[in-house]
Amino acid sequence: MTNIDKVAVIGAGVMGAGIAAHAANAGIAVILLDVVPDGATNRSVLAETAVNNMLKADPAPLMHKRNSRRIQTGNLDDDLSLLAECDLVIEAVIEDLEIKQDLYRRVDSARKHGSIVTSNTSTIPLAKLVSGLPEGFARDFAITHFFNPPRYLRLLEVVAGTNTRTDVITSLQVFGDRALGKSVVQCKDTPGFIANRIGLYGVACVLEQLATGNFTIEEIDAMTGPALGRPKSATFRTMDIAGIDILAHVTTDLVQRLESDEERRVFDLPPLIGELTTRRWLGEKSGQGFYRKARGPEGSVILTLDPQRMEYRPRQKPRLGTLDAARTIDDLAERVRSLFQARDNVGEFTRATLGRTLVYTAENASEMAHTPDDVDRAMRWGFGWDLGPFELLDAIGVDTVLEACVDQDLSDEARTWAGL
Repeated sequence: MTNIDKVAVIGAGVMGAGIAAHAANAGIAVILLDVVPDGATNRSVLAETAVNNMLKADPAPLMHKRNSRRIQTGNLDDDLSLLAECDLVIEAVIEDLEIKQDLYRRVDSARKHGSIVTSNTSTIPLAKLVSGLPEGFARDFAITHFFNPPRYLRLLEVVAGTNTRTDVITSLQVFGDRALGKSVVQCKDTPGFIANRIGLYGVACVLEQLATGNFTIEEIDAMTGPALGRPKSATFRTMDIAGIDILAHVTTDLVQRLESDEERRVFDLPPLIGELTTRRWLGEKSGQGFYRKARGPEGSVILTLDPQRMEYRPRQKPRLGTLDAARTIDDLAERVRSLFQARDNVGEFTRATLGRTLVYTAENASEMAHTPDDVDRAMRWGFGWDLGPFELLDAIGVDTVLEACVDQDLSDEARTWAGL
């Protein structure tokens, strides 16, 4: 097993900087590199700016500001030789296959023998990343998919290629668990891996329901938050935090790459998302998305997007009687079951979103994961679900879910994964 004592992160954007910060939090020495911008007088300005931004970011990526002293900054033109000091090199650059492969060739010429190289890609299969690259590089290569922000989200998805050394995966699992405090799930080499593919399928189902005009943004967030055992940020606040442009990019990529998925067109999101990205209403990073903070007579207020008019209005209190009653049920499994079986608009929404997502998960889980437990762990740790998909199927009842999803059935393999 490889001891990982020093790490290089290439790419000083939001994810790369966040990974570097969290490694520094763990007491690891880090080298943070990025390109030299055209005309820059300070050739390492991108990495240096990223470290400076860590000191004032909210939520803070650093546990203590002094941890930034463990991060050495540089650039790919002048400081690539520093990779020879590192046991692990993490690539976190733009999701462009050609750019990544050009970088890997440079990294391979500079890294020390036996060092591990990983990508933080969320969309590109590992087999494509190493295609045409030396066999020795492919043996040392894996994917380490962190979730943003790395300091706060537990999940680390690790993906091995057909040529990846077993020792590499063991080293990454131990490093992620013991050094970084991550909950590690090993995934199969498929687009979106586990958490994003399932989570974004659920988001796509929710957006379909928003497009009907039958529910407000506040009502949907009320139904997809703590009532279902999900984070308070629910659906639309979460999208604002993550970035609506990121959502659009990842789902577009899934539509293109999931060639054998009969339901891949579900990831082709409604026109509203395109309109938001065109207007650059990207969420928190741009100051407005599904919600917008504004100044009112009594201070700061939160306004909500009216998607029909593309205007912001005062927030409205959700009127969902069944939901209010369900909130009094302490047992989560019982509460979810009551919401799913409700005979009003809350039940209709839950069956149309959660029901479809659970059936989709059961049908595709064996392609993404090694065990049903891995699927549940990925959704608990990556998306903050209190119950994973297979735990939810148990709570509601597989037959109940199938009855609610008209014209849906499970293949023999899916029934095995669902415990039938």
